[in-house]
Amino acid sequence: MAYQITDACISCGACAEECPVSAISAGDDKYVIDPDACLECGACAGVCPVEAPQAG
Repeated sequence: MAYQITDACISCGACAEECPVSAISAGDDKYVIDPDACLECGACAGVCPVEAPQAG
Protein backbone atom coordinates (compact mmCIF):
# COMPACT_ATOMS: atom_id res chain seq x y z
CA MET A 1 0.00 0.00 0.00
CA ALA A 2 1.22 3.52 -0.79
CA TYR A 3 2.91 5.71 1.76
CA GLN A 4 0.87 8.45 3.43
CA ILE A 5 2.06 11.62 5.13
CA THR A 6 0.81 12.08 8.68
CA ASP A 7 -0.11 15.31 10.44
CA ALA A 8 3.42 15.39 11.85
CA CYS A 9 4.50 16.93 8.50
CA ILE A 10 6.29 20.28 8.88
CA SER A 11 6.13 21.06 5.14
CA CYS A 12 9.89 21.17 4.66
CA GLY A 13 9.70 19.54 1.21
CA ALA A 14 12.56 17.08 1.76
CA CYS A 15 10.32 14.15 0.84
CA ALA A 16 9.15 15.72 -2.41
CA GLU A 17 12.71 16.33 -3.54
CA GLU A 18 13.66 12.70 -2.81
CA CYS A 19 10.68 10.99 -4.51
CA PRO A 20 11.93 9.29 -7.71
CA VAL A 21 8.52 9.53 -9.44
CA SER A 22 7.41 12.99 -8.22
CA ALA A 23 4.41 11.51 -6.39
CA ILE A 24 4.66 14.05 -3.57
CA SER A 25 3.35 17.60 -3.74
CA ALA A 26 2.50 20.46 -1.38
CA GLY A 27 -1.02 20.26 -0.02
CA ASP A 28 -3.00 22.85 1.90
CA ASP A 29 -1.44 22.18 5.31
CA LYS A 30 1.04 19.36 4.64
CA TYR A 31 2.64 17.48 1.76
CA VAL A 32 0.57 14.74 0.14
CA ILE A 33 1.43 11.55 -1.76
CA ASP A 34 -0.44 10.48 -4.88
CA PRO A 35 -1.24 6.83 -4.04
CA ASP A 36 -1.51 5.89 -7.72
CA ALA A 37 2.02 7.12 -8.45
CA CYS A 38 3.74 5.97 -5.23
CA LEU A 39 6.20 3.11 -5.75
CA GLU A 40 6.33 2.30 -2.02
CA CYS A 41 10.11 2.66 -2.15
CA GLY A 42 10.38 4.48 1.19
CA ALA A 43 12.77 7.15 -0.06
CA CYS A 44 10.52 9.84 1.41
CA ALA A 45 10.50 8.21 4.84
CA GLY A 46 14.28 8.00 4.85
CA VAL A 47 14.79 11.75 4.51
CA CYS A 48 11.90 13.11 6.60
CA PRO A 49 13.17 14.79 9.79
CA VAL A 50 9.88 14.10 11.64
CA GLU A 51 9.05 10.64 10.23
CA ALA A 52 5.79 11.89 8.70
CA PRO A 53 5.66 9.51 5.69
CA GLN A 54 4.34 6.16 6.88
CA ALA A 55 3.62 2.96 4.99
CA GLY A 56 -0.14 2.65 4.52
